[in-house]
Amino acid sequence: MADIRAFAAYRPREDVASKVAALPYDVYNSKEARAEVEREPMSFLAIDRPETQFPPEYDMYSEEVYQKAHDMLWKKIEEGIFIHEEKPCYYLYEQTMDGRVQTGIVACSSVKDYENNVIKKHENTLAKKEADRIHHVDTCNAQTGPIFLCFRENSDIREIMERVRNTTSPVYDFYTKDNVRSRVFIIDSEEDIIKIRDAFFGMDSIYIADGHHRCASAVKVAKKRRESDPNPTGNKEYDFFLSVLFPDSELMIMDYNRVIKDLNGLSSEEFINKIKEKFEVISENKAVKPSKKCEMGMFLDGKWYKLTAHDDIKSEDAVDGLDVSILQNNVLTPILNISDPKNDPRIDFVGGIRGLEELERRCHADMCLAFSMYPTDIHELFAVADAGRLMPPKSTWFEPKLLSGLFIHAL
Repeated sequence: MADIRAFAAYRPREDVASKVAALPYDVYNSKEARAEVEREPMSFLAIDRPETQFPPEYDMYSEEVYQKAHDMLWKKIEEGIFIHEEKPCYYLYEQTMDGRVQTGIVACSSVKDYENNVIKKHENTLAKKEADRIHHVDTCNAQTGPIFLCFRENSDIREIMERVRNTTSPVYDFYTKDNVRSRVFIIDSEEDIIKIRDAFFGMDSIYIADGHHRCASAVKVAKKRRESDPNPTGNKEYDFFLSVLFPDSELMIMDYNRVIKDLNGLSSEEFINKIKEKFEVISENKAVKPSKKCEMGMFLDGKWYKLTAHDDIKSEDAVDGLDVSILQNNVLTPILNISDPKNDPRIDFVGGIRGLEELERRCHADMCLAFSMYPTDIHELFAVADAGRLMPPKSTWFEPKLLSGLFIHAL
């Protein structure tokens, strides 16, 4: 049973929402973050990446940097740039990108549900990345970036989503600089609030789509506060984390492609011959965007090839059957000696949003080999999480990204 609650958000005034809203903190490196904050000083990125307020050589993990984030956030609240909702409610968050619409419910999800595996993960987290967000959330006394969750389609929630979207006016309606439209509606009817909460309470599984580090950090802040709280009830604000929950029918996972620095001492001919032991290899005269499972593109020596996995390397296993696993288990590990893709400097990952041209560019610049992948399906993600398993690194790429700064959950 998932405990997904309404909450009273801090959110930006309507007239400044488009300036405040920002892409997630981990989309940028430090240099890019500084440039973005310089371009738009009101951007929430200044709070999410507070090192932008210090000289470049300053230690971005120092106590003063996190305290700066706290001070900026609460100053903006005091100044009225952010307003506090009068009562707990849910929010409808709609994003439109390239004509495709995804709509989710903004709410607070239970830390206990994460701990009890009602909210399921599909990838591991890195301690260093966790530590940064733990310190940020704890110092700011607020969660500022939502975790991207998904659930299986539910008719009660669908009816409310459609009715609210079609019969009420949005409190926000704006386009970001990359032409993604964001609209936000408030769901404050007591009847709807009860119906949504009951619908989620009837679910035994919610899934993390994106934001594993933010989620793990929220859980560890809650644990820390429980231990120091003389009266922990399991029902306090820190026991819940900011999230946006999307029905599976609304989501699209993009391809997450691979580029490789060298052929592990093999000539191109030797490498292709080894590939042919596991795949059908067809030379193509144009870039290869895979059209089905177990098919992938390969770019080598300025040429594209279409690879189709032989039946004997396909699998019904939740993890081994993923296309990224087929590549890893039959090419990257045995042929290229890349067994730890998360840490091996010979491999890099390119989100599908960048297009196949980026794979060609990288091969002409600093790599020699690229693979274009067929996207992981959302139900493959569910299957891996339900099995208590983990996906290989960089298996999923979700677009559009959820904006930070539109909803803040104070602890």
